[in-house]
Amino acid sequence: MDLKQHIRGIPDFPKPGILFYDISTLLRHADAWQVAMGRLANVVRAYHPTVLAGVESRGFLLAAPLALKLGCGFVMLRKPGKLPGATVGLDYALEYGTDRIEIQADAIEPGARVVVVDDLLATGGTMAAGIQLLQKVGGDVVAAASLIELTFLGGRDKLDVPFEALVQYDN
Repeated sequence: MDLKQHIRGIPDFPKPGILFYDISTLLRHADAWQVAMGRLANVVRAYHPTVLAGVESRGFLLAAPLALKLGCGFVMLRKPGKLPGATVGLDYALEYGTDRIEIQADAIEPGARVVVVDDLLATGGTMAAGIQLLQKVGGDVVAAASLIELTFLGGRDKLDVPFEALVQYDN
């Protein structure tokens, strides 16, 4: 199955000049959703994770059911102020400005084998920050994965762990 046939491109969203890759069209197609999750499970399983970390917010849609399928835990990497209890955060640079990502302080057992999951890898800033944050709290980040990679933006070059994507767009 060609998963690209189930991903809709929406021009000029969220702002002019951006082509947004909408995975909601894939998620609502039962067969495409099953195929995507099966393929992602095969990719991620090879790294023997004990926990998957989903990046807010569409990464949750992939990481949570994938963790259930693989029999491992799931934790959330979120924007500031969204998680209850004590949190640990990391500020990181964006193309224009900065952002912050947080995790609950007790979410990762020291030495846990973690795979970071998001829906899309673009410039790599958020994924790289998530990896750094997980390492900061004691996780052994063994890989990162996404459904989509925009290869022309070079995001995988910012990651210091193996990276896998199911679908790639080259322009």
